[in-house]
Amino acid sequence: MPYSTELRETVVRKALAQEKTQEELARVHGVSKSSVQQWVRKARQRGEIGMVQGERRARDWSAEERLAALVETHALSEEELGTWCRRHGLHSHELAQWRRDALAGTAPVGGTNEERAQSKRLRQENAALRKELNRKDKALAETTALLVLQKKAHLLWGEDEER
Repeated sequence: MPYSTELRETVVRKALAQEKTQEELARVHGVSKSSVQQWVRKARQRGEIGMVQGERRARDWSAEERLAALVETHALSEEELGTWCRRHGLHSHELAQWRRDALAGTAPVGGTNEERAQSKRLRQENAALRKELNRKDKALAETTALLVLQKKAHLLWGEDEER
């Protein structure tokens, strides 16, 4: 059954505004959840819509903001947590990872753009050095093998008379 363009646009707009879950929107508007998911996915692919204004990715949150989010969501029920996550553009598994990181003492420190850029540069430099070391190890192994073969040849056939 084809749905009107108006209905599709309304459902997609509400889904992106995160007023309700896609499941709730499907139930309210009398469509299947998979249809709602498909409409939202296609709208994103066409580039009509992106992230909701003000929404940030989980990796963009500073350590202080992550801690504040953990404190704020600590006592929420699962349903309230879902609403909070939708409102802030996060997933509950990201909050759980932040909690594990905080308890383990591995939460990222700082996280400014400069620190991230420096970290990225160091990782790239490390990768380049490992590649160079690997290349030199192979060259050394090849040279060693040639020397061993040369010694064996001298033992089998003796020294060159021309030398």
